[in-house]
Amino acid sequence: MNELDFELDTKSIGDDGTVEGLAIGYGNVDHGGDQVMPGAITASLAGRKSLPMLLYHDQKRPAGVWNSWQETSEGLLVKGKFAMSSPTGKEAYGLTKDGAIGGLSMGFKTLKQRMEAKTRQLIEVALHEISLVTIPMNDRARVISVKDIGDLRDRLAAGERLTEREWEGLLKKSFDLSNAEAERAVRLNLKGGQGEPGGTASDQARSFFEALRS
Repeated sequence: MNELDFELDTKSIGDDGTVEGLAIGYGNVDHGGDQVMPGAITASLAGRKSLPMLLYHDQKRPAGVWNSWQETSEGLLVKGKFAMSSPTGKEAYGLTKDGAIGGLSMGFKTLKQRMEAKTRQLIEVALHEISLVTIPMNDRARVISVKDIGDLRDRLAAGERLTEREWEGLLKKSFDLSNAEAERAVRLNLKGGQGEPGGTASDQARSFFEALRS
């Protein structure tokens, strides 16, 4: 079984044991030279109601279950819940909440692939499980929950500044931008995420969104 990893933001961990993240990202190449193509897991998900949530791809350490997912232009967004009745579930929840576990990784079997230069493009895969892992290989995936969008808007309205990463998450959720598009927009319009010297957060937000519309 092969593995492919993506970064998990600890903000997407709920106090009730829920977790959500980008389990599979489309388009970008990870450190191992793999690139998941849009639609690669569509057939594998057909008719399924849940996916196993494992800890470190260990079938003897189930941590919970993924019971909801959505394919987007970004990739596969998943939602699930830790099994708080089991030691592994409690351990996984605590480690993820504390930031010691920072990634999601899919366990899969390659069905169709092609090589483009040194990149292995995955055309179709059989998805077996999605695990929680310590260090993801794909460090460009960004995850932010719907609740966090409201929090970011409230912070902007209160005059606070956002980090580059928070801006990227806001753009991807609010404007449906890809990773690359959000990163480019932040880089071009926010000057390192800090806005114009002397400007307020509301000025920063206004100029940023005006730039996006231009």
